[in-house]
Amino acid sequence: MHRICLLLLVAAVGAAAAVQPPEPPLTDQRISVHTLVREDVFAGLREGDMERLARGEKRIALLLEQRPVETSALLAWKATALLYRAVRAHEAGRTEEFTQKYAEAIELLSRAKRLGPNDLGATATTAGVYALLADRLPKHERDAAWSAAYESFQALWKRQARDVEKLPLHMRGELLGGLAESAQRTGRTKEVAEYLDKILAVAPDTAYAEAAKRWRKDPKAATAARLTCLGCHAAGRLTARLAALKDK
Repeated sequence: MHRICLLLLVAAVGAAAAVQPPEPPLTDQRISVHTLVREDVFAGLREGDMERLARGEKRIALLLEQRPVETSALLAWKATALLYRAVRAHEAGRTEEFTQKYAEAIELLSRAKRLGPNDLGATATTAGVYALLADRLPKHERDAAWSAAYESFQALWKRQARDVEKLPLHMRGELLGGLAESAQRTGRTKEVAEYLDKILAVAPDTAYAEAAKRWRKDPKAATAARLTCLGCHAAGRLTARLAALKDK
């Protein structure tokens, strides 16, 4: 709804409300916690929609109570939202608020890792939020953030490298793009070239391949051209998942 032209907003509100999916059953184990919270949290991170971010945070809090077995993944998502709020505080010059929220977010990510060292979902969320927000942190925090992103992407790679060609395009592209980005930001030049080659090999004729070609053509422009967040979790969108379950 936030993308609709202002001139059509009044008319669109009613129409959008009519097609909004019902509040999903949070205890339904067929719907992953990632699907339940991802879209709202990323509406905040990528589009600045604080209303949807708050809705995602509320849903995370409820899920922590109702699905404690998935605490590690949920803590990673909670940290993601909090890290974004910290970034906004930093950019607005609210240093004390940034310091508090950033420390809380880092602690939540540490807890998520301790609770679920083999939780790929939590690891992917950690890798993604650092890759998305590291460059918006204060300069003295960026190196540590990119190092954490690199570590998380490497953990994913160790588990998924063998089957990377079988992964859905979005997962394949985001994994390899994140590996290249975090390697570039941490000074691993040789690895960057290797991951760019892998992107071209396993994701040809895609947005990821086009971005990889731009990186190879002009390495100096790499920090301005993203290799991640170039697609969406089409199959994992909440509306699609609810519709699929309804048909069963």
